[in-house]
Amino acid sequence: MGNRRRVAERRRKTRPAVIGGMIAVVVGGAGFGVYALYGGGAAADDRTQTTSAEEKAKDIPSGPLSATEVTTAAQTFLTAWQQGKVAAAAAATDDAKSATTSLTGYTKDAHIKGVTLTAGARTGDKVPFSVKGTVSYKGIEKPLTYDSALTVVRGTTDGKPVVDWRPAVLHPDLQDGDTLVTGESGTPPIKAVDRDGGELTTAKYPSLGLVLDGLREKYGKTAGGKAGIELRVVRAESAKSSKSSQASDKTLLELSKGTPGTVKTTLSPRLQAAAETQVAKKARSSVVLMRPSTGEILAVANASHGFNTAFQGSLAPGSTMKVITSTLLIDKGLASADKAHPCPKYFTYGGWKFQNDDKFQIKDGTFKASFARSCNTAFISQAPELENDDLTKQAQQVFGLGLNNWAIGVPSFDGSVPVQSAAQMAASLIGQGGVRMNPLNMASVSATIESGSFKQPYLVSPTVDDRTLAKASRTLSAGTLSQLRELMAYTAAYGTAAEAMSGVTGNVGAKTGSAEVDGQKKPNGWFTAYRGDLAAAGVVQQGGHGGETAGPIVASLLKLGG
Repeated sequence: MGNRRRVAERRRKTRPAVIGGMIAVVVGGAGFGVYALYGGGAAADDRTQTTSAEEKAKDIPSGPLSATEVTTAAQTFLTAWQQGKVAAAAAATDDAKSATTSLTGYTKDAHIKGVTLTAGARTGDKVPFSVKGTVSYKGIEKPLTYDSALTVVRGTTDGKPVVDWRPAVLHPDLQDGDTLVTGESGTPPIKAVDRDGGELTTAKYPSLGLVLDGLREKYGKTAGGKAGIELRVVRAESAKSSKSSQASDKTLLELSKGTPGTVKTTLSPRLQAAAETQVAKKARSSVVLMRPSTGEILAVANASHGFNTAFQGSLAPGSTMKVITSTLLIDKGLASADKAHPCPKYFTYGGWKFQNDDKFQIKDGTFKASFARSCNTAFISQAPELENDDLTKQAQQVFGLGLNNWAIGVPSFDGSVPVQSAAQMAASLIGQGGVRMNPLNMASVSATIESGSFKQPYLVSPTVDDRTLAKASRTLSAGTLSQLRELMAYTAAYGTAAEAMSGVTGNVGAKTGSAEVDGQKKPNGWFTAYRGDLAAAGVVQQGGHGGETAGPIVASLLKLGG
């Protein structure tokens, strides 16, 4: 009996050793446990895994792709796409999920059908191809053709050749997050006209491209027009909201034209044409002309058509800011046109040493002389007598600037005069520091002096959409206003603006400015002036002195307008 039990026990103990499969794994595990007990298990396990990984890696293709691999992978993808087999086409890329979304949208959202894809000659890993198809939307069809390209790479997990998926493979204008959409063009087109009813086009007035875009955005849905049908790239929301990006939707194909609504502007065809001619003579120049009595904008032009500096620029205005600062000093009894006023070579405030152009000084001079010659220290020397927010309040309350509430009819920047202290506050008095303006703002400053009160500039009459125009909370006293007109008239006749304003007759006034900008060899040249019921301002970036650069542009418009 005992012998039979021992034999049975021996049989049970030896049976797992001869059974394969699952039991063998368990036996291996037991062996690992014994080995580890004697102190070398972890290292042995690492070696085992490494060896296994190395063996597996040997099976994954690597190295440069052959010509056959590239062309085969490209043809697999293009054939599946052309046949409408979205899953198969997406599987032939390295990002099947994104490719599926884009390829599905190509048909459902962009409404592109009957696609024919023709591969071109391979160059390395890149394969160009042409696309021919039809865009079909609500019974309207139009052919679509374009060229694109793809790149073949090795898959990261298996090393097999696949298409490197990018939105640009679908269409070269697509970026990450963009989509192709066919439908109504969102905002109906407009026909913008001048004050006389003539159509405003970029063919006639090259500067107005961005202005016309702004008018369509603002009034397209309310001007009575009807949207057209188009295939367009709709940019990702992240790109549109980025401050550093200028991304905007792009029309690729127009299936049907919309019916434009009409938007009437205040622009004068004669003065707009003249403004276009003037800025074309000076690189990086911008100008605005307006009517002080009403606020109507009569002309706007920029030498560069990529950004509307005239309306949306944010630049230090230099000494043209002294018009506003002078009203502050006179209001506070710190200056008077015909009274003596200091203009030393230097004046130190807040740890900064300020000086005049070429370090000039005016001994025993008047404030009028300092204004006409644009003496910096004459203004900086009054900083100790001012509160940090005095200039900000003057700009906002009298000139309507810096409150972000202008509504001119298209996008604009309303100027900025932030509250600053010490040296920065002093620098603001002469249009440096944190002060920022554009020609629209500075034309409005001259208009306020000419008319006696702030009237918000506008390009489209507020009666068109019942919008509320910005207002100033107070006006200058009769005494201060009279002195400012005297200062600006004297500068136009005998000061830094005299050369540019030569031949501009009648009730005139002007102020020049030069604004230093870090990294620029030459300062930005500014000029603001009025003549009768006209006011204008201009800037030439990196132009130098305002009287020599922006001055002739502004003066020519004032002459013509008169």
